[in-house]
Order: sequence, then C-alpha cells, then structure tokens
Amino acid sequence: MKPQTLQDAVKYFADPENCMKWLVAKRWPDGVPMCPQCGRGDATYLPHLQKWQCKSAHKSRQFSARVGTIFEDSPIALEKWLVALWMACNCKNGISSWEIHRTIGVTQKSAWFMLHRIRLAMRSGSLMKIGGPGSTVEADETVIGGKLKFMHKSRRDRMGLGLGDGYQKNKTMVMGVLDRDAHQAGRAPMEAMVRSHVEPGTTMMTDAHVGYDLLKNYFPHEVINHMEAYVKGKVHTNGIENFWSLLKRGLNGTYISVEPFHLFRYVDEQVFRYNYRKTKDRSLTDGDRFDLALSGVVGRRLTLAEVTGKAGETSL
Repeated sequence: MKPQTLQDAVKYFADPENCMKWLVAKRWPDGVPMCPQCGRGDATYLPHLQKWQCKSAHKSRQFSARVGTIFEDSPIALEKWLVALWMACNCKNGISSWEIHRTIGVTQKSAWFMLHRIRLAMRSGSLMKIGGPGSTVEADETVIGGKLKFMHKSRRDRMGLGLGDGYQKNKTMVMGVLDRDAHQAGRAPMEAMVRSHVEPGTTMMTDAHVGYDLLKNYFPHEVINHMEAYVKGKVHTNGIENFWSLLKRGLNGTYISVEPFHLFRYVDEQVFRYNYRKTKDRSLTDGDRFDLALSGVVGRRLTLAEVTGKAGETSL
C-alpha cells in the first residue's frame, strides 16, 4: 500500500529496497531496465550493487535507476531524497533548506541544492496551450522583490538605488495565466505570452493594465477595473491573484530571500502545487502529488555549477 501521509512516507522509505522499487517503477514503467548508453533491454541485475550491467561492450556498462534522473551522482541516500521530495510537494507554502536540513540530517547547503533539483522535477515542461472556445482564462502580472526601506544601505548603493526610487525599480516582473476550468497557472512577458499560451477563442479576463489593451484583437476580452470594483458578475482576476498570494506567502514567509535568477524555480514549485491542489471537483492526496513529482525526475539533471553559475564546480 502506497504512503498517504508524511509519517507513512518516512516509515516506508526507511527501507532502501522500497525506495529502489518505487524509483524503478517510475524509471521504467514497463518493468524492463534500459541501458542509458545503447538502449539495450536485457541487462543483468547485480543485487549486491543494486545496479544492472549491459551485455554490450561499452563504457559505463553498469548503471543504476538513478542514472538520467535528478538523483544521479548524489551521495545522499534515496530514503532521504524521497522524504525531501514528499515534503516539497505537499507543504503548501513551501519548505526551506533549513527545515530539510534539520528533518533528514543533511547539511543546509546540500538541502538547498536538493530543493533546486526537486523544483526541476516539478516543472511541467508542457508546450500545450490552455483554454479554448468556451473556456475562460485570467491573465495578470505581479512584481516580486524586497522593499527598499529594508535593504541594507551598502546593497542599495551597489544597485544605484535610493529610498525615493520607484516601487518597482528593484523588483522582478512575473506574469501568469490561469485556466478557470483546468486550474493551471503559468508565467512569461504580456501580450505575446498570452497569445503563445492561450488557445484562440478563449475568453480572457484581465485587469485594466495597458499591457492587455490589444488582447481584444485576438480574444473575447473582459476587463475589471480595480479602481471601481474587484468583481462584476463572472468578470474578475481573483483566481490568478490567489496564486500570487500563495507564491508570495512562500517567498516571504518560508524562503525569506530569493535571488531574481532563481525566481523561476520557485515559481515552478508553486505552480506544481497549485495545479495539483485539492478542488471541489478533484481530490488529490499527498501520495498522488508525490507520484506526479517523482514522474518528473527522469531525464532531468541539474549540477551545482548550473545552479550557482560557477564553472568547474562538481555536483553533490
């Protein structure tokens, strides 16, 4: 029986055999381990190593279920990885690297890197457009960043900012679209982003921002002016604004400080949890979300050098 709670997950994944069985089932759903080098499907299992050995003669003949996943080359045991993945999927406001560090017994730096790898697994990567004729999609934008009055003077000086500078000058713009029917959120820059992510014929709901003025040329377009009201019948952007609220609650309350060049990873994480939250017409368990995230670990690698931008670094 698959785990349904964090306590169940900790007990179940304390057994390395259970961890390996779970990962193998996601890595090779048909039950046939494939050599990542040549694609051969009749490898010999080496139980003392928990690896397979390809029958063809080539480099890296031995391979494990970790190869080609976010877990590759990590010395951290799968029983710790899977518990961290469970927590990242199911903590509504996110979980910090310090909490992971204290919970599973790794260093805070290792936990930070683990979470970035997990966020990569949580990214949907879908190229499909949302909406369609008869659907309603909300579009909105927000700015994310700390307040200048709380920024250290030395950092303000390095950035060339003063306390009198505009509200958005030191912030990062994030834009999203939400399908009211499918409960999906996304992100990128304004009119072009909407046109590239939303099916023609979809009814668009936005606020009165001038960046949306020309959407009426491509979609049925309803506008809510927040200077006058927040809701007029079915015309509102409350859904996407709820997503911004959840995102900022995690960034401000859990992660405290996020660099702009990592921001998209944190957005991906919150998008995953939002897309797969419980709704009145869909009841997902923590175990379901864990399964969905684990399905995304295959074919995705992220090295420490990529995360930190420091060439020559090796992954944990």
